[in-house]
Amino acid sequence: MQNICVVFDIGKTNKKILAFNESFEVVYENQSNLSEILDDEGEFCEDLMALSIWLKEQYEILKSKSEFTIKALNFSGYGASFVHLDQNCQPLAPLYNYLKAFPRELKTKFFENYGPTDQFFADTASPDLGMLNSGLQLYWLKYNKTNIFKNTKYSLHFPQYLSCVFTGLPQTEFTSIGCHTAMWDFTKNEYHSWLKSEHLESGILPPVSASQTISKENIAIGPGIHDSSSALVPYLKTISDSFVLISTGTWCISINPFNQEQLTPKELELDCLNFLSFEGKTVRASRLFSGNEHERQIKHLSTYFNVSEDYYKTVGFDYKIIQTLRKTLTQATPENTELGQLKDCPFVERNLNQFKSFEQAYHQFIMDLVAQQVASTKLVIGKSQTKKIFVDGGFSKNPIFMSLLAEAFHNIEIYASEVAQASALGAALVISETWTDQKFEVSKLKLNRFY
Repeated sequence: MQNICVVFDIGKTNKKILAFNESFEVVYENQSNLSEILDDEGEFCEDLMALSIWLKEQYEILKSKSEFTIKALNFSGYGASFVHLDQNCQPLAPLYNYLKAFPRELKTKFFENYGPTDQFFADTASPDLGMLNSGLQLYWLKYNKTNIFKNTKYSLHFPQYLSCVFTGLPQTEFTSIGCHTAMWDFTKNEYHSWLKSEHLESGILPPVSASQTISKENIAIGPGIHDSSSALVPYLKTISDSFVLISTGTWCISINPFNQEQLTPKELELDCLNFLSFEGKTVRASRLFSGNEHERQIKHLSTYFNVSEDYYKTVGFDYKIIQTLRKTLTQATPENTELGQLKDCPFVERNLNQFKSFEQAYHQFIMDLVAQQVASTKLVIGKSQTKKIFVDGGFSKNPIFMSLLAEAFHNIEIYASEVAQASALGAALVISETWTDQKFEVSKLKLNRFY
């Protein structure tokens, strides 16, 4: 019989239940895709009822397995989403999608009272993102959904709602509050004053650490953690040197937990922000839509050169191709990429007739992506003395990307990491003292250095 920590890792598309043994190995996993439903305005959103039923069913299935003893339970989930609950902790409203448009007239009204805009977003350490600034969803609810607002006792960020399904206890937690919510004043390290001015008490519960658990039936239940912050935990638990993590997927997010500088208006304009670690400390982050761009360009290149869409996986790093391209084509650099060019990859302006082969075009595409990535990562490095950069996710397996990144940051150690299920693992690790005596060793990060 194995002692386990159960983690629900809930993404927009994939819903997973995982179990980690005391050596932090995945010993059970199941995944589902739940269909979205329409909210009260006819827009797609998460089906909270179906999700809650699925959570409880999956937990009971795992609980019934005689080979496991559940010692702990935690949750990793996407952010920028509120669940509004009545006094009995039952949902009153749909889980409104953070991609909904924020009404222009309501935004004007907000900043007439709490602007100027630049100062507000500098204090809350976030770009202007509309509904993705989840605190503004509370403001929207107050003025656009008055009946729901009047009956709302608690507004919980999504990871904390997942925990509440099992504990019945409404909580809020640092990583959810701190990530582009426009709720946290980073200059004062407390909730921003506008929330109290608007009497939004439902959304400003005292924050708890992601490590704080509740005991129920001898099982330690965590409060849930924002998935981006969760992916950082395995590194914070094992690496003593200052580092930057580049977490790659659809978005490539550069994360620096050692940069305490105040954000500048220019950095905010370049999609830079601060969020809070599981310890409640400031973390600097910047992001690029590189994974999405890679998927788009691969389709284009594969069609143009008449190869399969997974052909790029067979293309290794060839420095001779790099040298040829540098001699014959004008190259993007981090310096000329940084000034307002981070949102569009330089490759979109290139003519494919310039390239003799898929290999040559693909090398140039990755060179352009890396120029963007270096500029984006430098934004989070700032004046901090970064000694190591870790790359996990899809691009960590790309030898061209990794080799060029190592060349660009030649004074910093560059590592590809093969952490499996990083956000779920982080959720297990952050409460590990409640369910195992074993330490998570750096060897489990499976680091591969590039030169």
